[in-house]
Amino acid sequence: MSELSLRCPSLGWSTRRRLMRNRAHAIARVVIRWAERSAWLILPVLVFLALTCPAAIAQNEPGRTRSPHGQLRIACQNCHTATSWKPIRPAPDFNHNETSYPLRGMHVGVDCRQCHVKLIFSNAGKQCADCHADLHRRQMGSDCEQCHTVRGWRVSLQSVQQHQNRFPLLGAHAAVDCQSCHTSAAVGVFRGLSTSCSACHLSDYRNAKSIDHQAANFPTTCEMCHTSMNSWLVAKFDHARFANFPLTGAHAQLECSNCHTNGRFAGTPADCFGCHAKDYSSALDPNHASLGFSKDCGICHTTSGWTGAKFDHSALTRFPLTGAHASLACNQCHLNNKFSGTPADCTSCHLDAYNSTTDPNHSLAGFPKDCALCHSTISWQGAVFDHSKTSFPLTGAHVTVNCSQCHKNNVFAGTPTQCSACHAADWKATTNPNHAAAGFPQDCTLCHSTTSWNGAIFDHSKTKFPLTGAHVSLQCPACHASGQFAALPATCVSCHLDKFNSTTSPNHVSAGFPQDCSLCHNTTSWAGATFNHNNTPFPLTGAHVNVACANCHLNNMFAGTPTDCYSCHSAEYKSATNPNHQAAGFPTTCQTCHTTTAWTGATFNHTWFPTSHGNARGVCSTCHTNANDYSVFVCTNCHTQAQTNSRHNGVRGYVYSSPSCYQCHPRGGGG
Repeated sequence: MSELSLRCPSLGWSTRRRLMRNRAHAIARVVIRWAERSAWLILPVLVFLALTCPAAIAQNEPGRTRSPHGQLRIACQNCHTATSWKPIRPAPDFNHNETSYPLRGMHVGVDCRQCHVKLIFSNAGKQCADCHADLHRRQMGSDCEQCHTVRGWRVSLQSVQQHQNRFPLLGAHAAVDCQSCHTSAAVGVFRGLSTSCSACHLSDYRNAKSIDHQAANFPTTCEMCHTSMNSWLVAKFDHARFANFPLTGAHAQLECSNCHTNGRFAGTPADCFGCHAKDYSSALDPNHASLGFSKDCGICHTTSGWTGAKFDHSALTRFPLTGAHASLACNQCHLNNKFSGTPADCTSCHLDAYNSTTDPNHSLAGFPKDCALCHSTISWQGAVFDHSKTSFPLTGAHVTVNCSQCHKNNVFAGTPTQCSACHAADWKATTNPNHAAAGFPQDCTLCHSTTSWNGAIFDHSKTKFPLTGAHVSLQCPACHASGQFAALPATCVSCHLDKFNSTTSPNHVSAGFPQDCSLCHNTTSWAGATFNHNNTPFPLTGAHVNVACANCHLNNMFAGTPTDCYSCHSAEYKSATNPNHQAAGFPTTCQTCHTTTAWTGATFNHTWFPTSHGNARGVCSTCHTNANDYSVFVCTNCHTQAQTNSRHNGVRGYVYSSPSCYQCHPRGGGG
């Protein structure tokens, strides 16, 4: 007998794994051979193997075929009987719920062969389209479950009932069968079906009786009026949105035919006069037509009613009605029903009041005829003139002064505004100080304010001599002696000449100091005077800053003090020995080598010939062998004649001497 297959699901899984790992098909051969020794055991063993693992027998026994079901891990007897392979058991022992496709709904009663048309059960499709033909011509995709369930084709999901897409099913639409819109399921249109009302309700539009929609040229967008999804009869036209004419007041109660005569809707005028021309023409109080009133009824009337019309004088004219004007009857200003061209100036109505006024006499005083300058629309009484609108605003004590005190004899126009016009007597009578004698200007505002004459303050900063330091606290007579104010000199010595003459440390007169005290002194105090030497031709720097003045200015001599170094430092020049400045013929311009910081550390600017030349290395005596005469220098100590002769062969005028070397080599280089 050939080898037996070990793909027997009736054996335990652990047993099958162990048999497969150890090549256990050999065991099957042993079992069969063992049974052959006892003839009475062969039949029971073969029957057992056939019932428990027919695949193994079919695979290994000559003339047998493999299992037609492929890798099916259930015992054969769960479906087949020992009598024959066919027919199978009436109720196969197979739990479809343990597979990847549990049976639900109408799938439970379906015969196995309707889905498993082939014997290899694992090859059966799991998608709806594998078994069910697409009646929707791929409009809805291949996922039937988005609309249908396993309970039956006619059972729609809640999402379909709600129509959750671009056309929600509301009102009467929710109760309509799908085929009412998507006619004929086999050939019906689902994707791309128009959502406009007219797609389904065009016949309703054409057959409308209450208003002939076609004759009225109504649009086919039904939702403009038919906002309810429950009934066509509930229609409402949004007049404000679609006609740009909101229906308010009495308009809201009118029947459509009142304005839209003969079923005319398009082109209906929206202006008042279009419907109310007769009302306009027949109006007599006042006569609208003869007076040329505007045909825009909304200026005075409202949609609530014709009666109670009001004209808005503040928005529609240049003359808003305020105060007593608001309560006047129209004919008091608009005589003989004249409205257009009515003057808006005060005197056109109040000229008689202007001419008859005596307190003050407006006409005699030359008052302007613009009543609004003093009067208000509330009442003629209590007129107030706003002096701030003139060139002379009233401030301080001027505010409480009676008009007649300045405007004598009722003279208003041309009244002078300068102080002296009213206060000349005060200016002349003042003795502390005497304004007239002192030559004070007659512009009182320079010292006085409108609050009071007393407490006058003169702002010295507005003159050419601002007061600073100790000058601020001085009394005026301290400088303005004998009441002299005008033409008083502003120089220091005009007040401080005695101090200039009496000063001895130093003596300003003998020293020839200038009489401009501000050069050294400030206005805070005489003491602590400092002279700014930087303002002279000789600024102090270095050690000069800390030198006492007397060290340079001997015998208090300041003017004409020399500024050259030698004038003060001749002794240092003459006593210098390293090198000897006099013997060497050094110039007396000390600043050539020295600075004002210190005498030591002097450096000579060897402008032409480098001090680092050859063996010199900055040592002066290398070339200047005579310490008493630096004008003498020697080149031949370093440059021997043998060296120079060999290098100057053929050089015209060559002479071996130090002056000749410098003449050709002033910068120390070859040439």
